[in-house]
Parts: sequence; C-alpha cells; structure tokens
Amino acid sequence: MVFQTQNPFTSEVLNTYEALNLSDIKDSIKKAHQTFLKFKHKKPKSRAEKMNKLAELLRKNKSKYAQQITLEMGKPIAEAKAEIEKCAWVCEFYAEKASSFLEDEVVKTDARRSYISKAPLGVILAIMPWNYPFWQVFRVIAPNLMLGNSILIKHAENVLGCGEMIQNLVEEAGFEAHSVKHLIVEVEQIESIINHKLIKAITLTGSTKAGSIVASQAGKAIKKTVLELGGSNALVVFEDADLDKAAEICVQARFQNTGQSCIAGKRLLVQENVYDKFLDKIKTKIQNLNVGHPMDEKTDISVLARTDLAKNLKSQLEKSIKMGAKIVLGGQQDKTYFEPTLVENVSQDMPIFKEETFGPLLAVTAFKDEDDAIQLINNSDYGLGVSLFTQDESIYQRLIPQIEDGAVFINSLVKSDPRLPFGGTKHSGYGRELGRVGILEFANIKTVYIQ
Repeated sequence: MVFQTQNPFTSEVLNTYEALNLSDIKDSIKKAHQTFLKFKHKKPKSRAEKMNKLAELLRKNKSKYAQQITLEMGKPIAEAKAEIEKCAWVCEFYAEKASSFLEDEVVKTDARRSYISKAPLGVILAIMPWNYPFWQVFRVIAPNLMLGNSILIKHAENVLGCGEMIQNLVEEAGFEAHSVKHLIVEVEQIESIINHKLIKAITLTGSTKAGSIVASQAGKAIKKTVLELGGSNALVVFEDADLDKAAEICVQARFQNTGQSCIAGKRLLVQENVYDKFLDKIKTKIQNLNVGHPMDEKTDISVLARTDLAKNLKSQLEKSIKMGAKIVLGGQQDKTYFEPTLVENVSQDMPIFKEETFGPLLAVTAFKDEDDAIQLINNSDYGLGVSLFTQDESIYQRLIPQIEDGAVFINSLVKSDPRLPFGGTKHSGYGRELGRVGILEFANIKTVYIQ
C-alpha cells in the first residue's frame, strides 16, 4: 500500500510512502529489541548528553521542522515553531531529571535491606496522532530513551514526513540506530505488531474509538497500555472572575491549533449574572483572530488537517442548530476551512456539548451556581481537564475535589507541561505521560528484598 501526504491548504501532494511488508516489520522489531538488550543497563546520565544534543538540534533547525508540520497538517507556522521549542524543553527536562526519577527507593521493612528499582521494559509501540506531530512523539520518546526502552513509532498517515524527520533527528543526536524507528504500516498491521512477543507495551494518543480497539488488542495479548484520547474540556467562568483575562485565555484555549486539540476548551460555561457581558468580550476577541495562510507568522487560524474533519464539525453544528443552538459568529465551512465559530443556547443533549468537537467552534452554556456548574462539568464522557476562572479561592477549593477530570487549571488554560503528569479519566483514557509519573509508566517497578 502507498500513502500520500497532502498540504491541506493547497491540496498539493507532498510525498508518497510505501508501507512496510510483514518481513520488514518483524526485522524492525527485532533490531529495536537488540538495541534495547545492548544498551538497557546504561545509566541515565550516559544518555543525558545525547538528550541535550537532541534539544540543541531541535532549536537549531526549528524553522525546518516547523515548516514540515505546517505543510503536512496546516498548523499556523508560529504555533509550529512553539511546538518544536516545547519538544526541546521536554528533552532537557528528562536529561536533567531522569537520574533522580529512576533512583532506587529504599523502603524500611523487616528485611536487612529492601528497595524499589526501576528498569526498562523493552520495545514500546507508540501510535501517534497528527495534531501535534512532533510534540506528541517527543513526550513519549524523551522519557523512554532516558529510561532505556526502544520505541517504534506508528505515526498518522498525513504526517509521515514528520515521523521520518524525528527518526533521523534522534540518530543525529547520537542515539543508537533503532532506538527510535518510524514504522510506515497499514492500520490492519497494527494488531500483529501488538501481538509480537518482543513488543512489551503500547502507548496511543488519538481518538476514543482507536484507543478502544488498541486497548482490546493489547488486553488480549496481556500488554500494558497508556491511552491519551479525546476530550471535551470545560471552561468555567464565575461572576467574580477577571473577565477580560478570562476571555483572552478562553479564546486561546479553544482556537489554538485551529481548535484541533484534545485538551482544547470546548464547552464554555458562564455564570448567568455575567453571561451577556462575557459573551460580548468573547465575540470581540474571536473577531480579532487573524485568519490566513498557515505559513504567515501573523496567522492565528488556518485550515483543518483534512476535509472530513471540517465536514464532521459542520454536521455536529447543524444537528445542534436543529435542536435549538444559535450561531453568534461563523458557522461556514469550505473544504478544509472552517470559520471561527461561536454558538450559544447550547444544551447538554446537543452534539456540540456531548461529543468532542475538533475544530474552531466554541459552545456556550449558562449556569446558575456551583452545584449547577459541577453538574455541567462532569456531564461528559470525557475527562481530560477543566479550567476554572474565579478570584475566590474558596470556590475552587470546594470544586476541585468534585471534578472528575485528570487536571484542573485555575485561571489558566489546560496545557501539558513536562514537569507535571498529563492524562485523563473516563473516555479520555488512562495512564499518565510527563513528569516523574510519565517515565515510570513503562518501567519495570521491581521490588528487591534482602534478608
């Protein structure tokens, strides 16, 4: 099978790639395992220099890598450059912290000595998405390379050029060949890869549907998975909030990456007393977004990565309108372009409230009080994160324990940070990436008891 990558802004075919056959796949897995066996006993400090070199190369060639992201999936170039900077950050973070994260932990017991050690597992399969084609991969490979695992990347079909660049970049930094290998494979081949005896664990970032399938396949093979799936994050604005600042953050949370983010704030919940005032502020800020060519540094909003994504968002909007939702701004779609859209009068049974909306559409719902807000926040199949906007500490201290999501951000948009664990609950998946927790997800947590 042959894959084609295509520029979503111009429809130009960028490149063609041929899928690996079964023999090549098995050979790649075998070589990744051999690399693991050869270098698994090395200490994290011995890998830190290469990891820092990786960060250096990312920054040195930031424009080249950012342009590849923009060409393949349409991300505004300024955001693509910021993505590369974040990849460099996660490399530097684990280069500095991995040794302390992986130190033996002494535990006092009846033994003469007892402790917990952390060892690498082996070959990890990473099934990666297109919306952050460098960042999503680097937040997997940075901790796992420092731990000593080998990683096989199955990247999304529309960003295969990014996958090739990442593999070459890792090798240029001095990591051993096959420490990171980009596998160009068909979806139908993934189950056989999961079942291969040398694959020890699987991580997937993608849709809830894809996560369910992969988790089922991995479960049959009794292999660990970490799933980072869809999201429908709530942005919750209380009447005492700094409304100007909240409006600025809410627009950024919804419309960055042209709305194509699992952690984007998709459901805007506004307290009734300030509803009209806040909606006017949001409307003005959306109108001020720069819509344009993704290669223009001034562009805030460009095209979606594929036409089918724009059509699906249009369908969700049309169904919600029939149920009573009202368009305040936008709503138009043409091929891969979807106009920045603001919708009010959104009820909990509408697709744009219940489902994940992947694009520049913000759905607004009013709430009365804290109890009403909690009910709306938690009335979702997803559970990645929530943003609360209030200047009253007592409000968020009461609400935080009641929120079911994997993260709560106060007066800030939900974001991933190398220093903090990241992951969700419910249909948003399980397991955690980043931070100390992230490097331990694919470690053998080994109990040692010496009598």
